[in-house]
Amino acid sequence: MTTSPPASSDAPAPAPGPGLWEELVTSALLGTDRRPPPGCARGPRAPEALLDMAAAETVRRRAGLLPARAARRPEPAPEDPRPPLPTAAAQRLTTLLTDRSGTAGGGRRGTAPDLMELLPQWLATANARGFAAPPQSLPALLDAARGRTDLRPAALAFAGPRALWLARLNPEWRFAVRATPGGGTALPGPDATEQVRGLWEEGLFAERVALLTSLRARDPAGARELLASTWSTERAEDRLMFLDSLRTGLDPADEPFLEQALADRSRNVRATAAELLSALPDSALAARMAARAVTCVSLDRALDPPAITVEAPHECDAGMERDGVVAKPPSGRGERSWWFGQLVEAAPLAAWRARFGGRTPEEIVALPVTDDWQSDLHAAWCRAAVRQRDGAWARALLGPPTAPEAGGPGAVSLAERARLLGTLEAGERAEWVAGFIATHGLSEAFQLLGVCAVPWAPSLGRSVVDALNIARDAGSYPWSFSGVMGLAERCLDPSQSNRLDALLAVPDEPEDASPGAGGYWAEAFQRLVTTLRLRAAMAEELEAGEGAHGTTR
Repeated sequence: MTTSPPASSDAPAPAPGPGLWEELVTSALLGTDRRPPPGCARGPRAPEALLDMAAAETVRRRAGLLPARAARRPEPAPEDPRPPLPTAAAQRLTTLLTDRSGTAGGGRRGTAPDLMELLPQWLATANARGFAAPPQSLPALLDAARGRTDLRPAALAFAGPRALWLARLNPEWRFAVRATPGGGTALPGPDATEQVRGLWEEGLFAERVALLTSLRARDPAGARELLASTWSTERAEDRLMFLDSLRTGLDPADEPFLEQALADRSRNVRATAAELLSALPDSALAARMAARAVTCVSLDRALDPPAITVEAPHECDAGMERDGVVAKPPSGRGERSWWFGQLVEAAPLAAWRARFGGRTPEEIVALPVTDDWQSDLHAAWCRAAVRQRDGAWARALLGPPTAPEAGGPGAVSLAERARLLGTLEAGERAEWVAGFIATHGLSEAFQLLGVCAVPWAPSLGRSVVDALNIARDAGSYPWSFSGVMGLAERCLDPSQSNRLDALLAVPDEPEDASPGAGGYWAEAFQRLVTTLRLRAAMAEELEAGEGAHGTTR
């Protein structure tokens, strides 16, 4: 048997060629026993020879690599004309963006403020002052906005044009480009008629939405005419988005266009057009809905006391469907009550005074309703008051905050009361919620507090603090009020912090108190005071730069 001579390191290396690297790779994959490297015999030295040849070929390939054509350099970042942040405020922003605090062991938050929850308020104040974001903070701002959609509007407004420039260079930040009207490109001015028409006919969908929204804000009639010019050729989903832009500056001049949209092929478009028309109390649709609704509701004076009787519609005809009434009810809802609620919701509230002999909204809401129709009727009136922004009806349906029943005379749920409160001025809203808390405590006030302006009015802040103090003294379970306590940290006026110093001590626990409740309450109040003082410091830091640069609101 003959044996192959051993491989010699002195053997001539194979000439390099375009296929040598592929041959070496094949030899490595199959093994040198099956496929020895080029110019080398099988044997114990073959693996070493393969590695030597691969090293030499790697050096040769790298040395012979031709430089690629340089990529085009990005355009310089745009200038941000806004004044820079004061130094202390810039340092505070860095702290807020890098905070990763969580709950302490066992789920307890401890006494340290939750800085990430203060970031939205800090951004709102910085935007109101007109400051520019520090360039070095832009990546962290974009990362924070990527993780929290609720931060995006304020964060992107504060980050400014440089953040959009940066977002185009990183796919993870592309949301910023999509979230900016027109993708950050400048929209045509009011006198650029040809540019407006060109962008409307040839632009991307996001650019067209931004253009229509911008034009609607400064020229409602022009925006409506632009939309009408291409309405018949738009896709159904695009028509819906474009139609929604008419909410801005909605007025009677929009009625003819919206009436035409009632015959649209898309049910969602028809429903949106009907909703917008019903918000115009003098529109033809509002009159048709009023005529239908009042025939379903009457006052039976033969009863003692007089009471409202309801005869809900027995069918949903084609005219009702054209005017936006959805024929098929949701699961578990009767057809007649479903149709009835839609008719009353869309009818102008002024029609009910004439129907009930000139009675005021308070007197109408106080009337009894027969045959268990009260909840349907009052719920529809609540939706109508919110849609039509009618404060008089909202007050009647809310009732006094000191009413014995937390549900109120007309609103059948706290969610409805919260929506009704949204129709009132901020001061009146705060006074009403303060009275509600003083009567009913905090257990049902969380939704109502969420619609109050920040910072809370002094009367509302006092009511919340007093109610928390009462709950603490009663030995209530503190975690039951964690939601309200979190709201207080973000919404209570920082000037209220001095009133809380007396609540920082651990209270004596009643015999029936939850175990350890006193310590939890002291910890929670300490965190509240610390957060309020931190918010005061944040405001002072931002105000410090306002005097130097002037207010740029």
